Amino acid sequence: MKISAVIFDLDGVIVSTDEYHYQAWKRISDQENIYFDRKINERLRGVSRMESLDIILSHSDKNYSDTEKQFLAQRKNTIYCELLNNLSPNDILPGVIYLLLALKARDIKIAIGSSSKNTPFILEQIGLASNFDAIADGNSIKNSKPDPEVFLLAAELLGVQPEKCAVMEDAQAGIDAAKAAGMKVVGIGSAATCLNADIKLQDLTNVDIDHLLEVNEIRSW
Repeated sequence: MKISAVIFDLDGVIVSTDEYHYQAWKRISDQENIYFDRKINERLRGVSRMESLDIILSHSDKNYSDTEKQFLAQRKNTIYCELLNNLSPNDILPGVIYLLLALKARDIKIAIGSSSKNTPFILEQIGLASNFDAIADGNSIKNSKPDPEVFLLAAELLGVQPEKCAVMEDAQAGIDAAKAAGMKVVGIGSAATCLNADIKLQDLTNVDIDHLLEVNEIRSW
């Protein structure tokens, strides 16, 4: 069976804003006198903003009300968005542009499937806002990864059956979401160690397009 569409996670696949997330959460944690380091930050990959906040607050002795949590989450996002103003097309990760063009040349539909509510702004900043056939993000879903909702929505918007979609992901939560959606999944970077990834890549440079579109075996490049 040939793949008809490829759905890309955004952060860590198309562009990396990990450092901005870390700096924003670090500032919030310091303000609240909560211990936070890069190891804890790794647990936030592919996780929604509120779930990320819960992970951070689990290191505090204080019990936070829902109102306080909402305030902290919004404060973090404000800091993060300020940092995102530094993004430019130069921040697109290696191999991305070539892969997008190669898929388009083969009439393969492409979409974004991201839990981030900042997806539209990030795509604008890096100059790719109009390059995708569909965008499913945190603004249009109720459940974040590992729930499959965002990928199923992307497939629906593309008009492609889930089993004919491949997902490019860099986080375990995203890998699990894609598998739950009944899609083939490519683990990129740190997600290349995920046992349930169908294809394992260190990055998007020198991707074997033919094998990507077949996605019928576990293969490391």
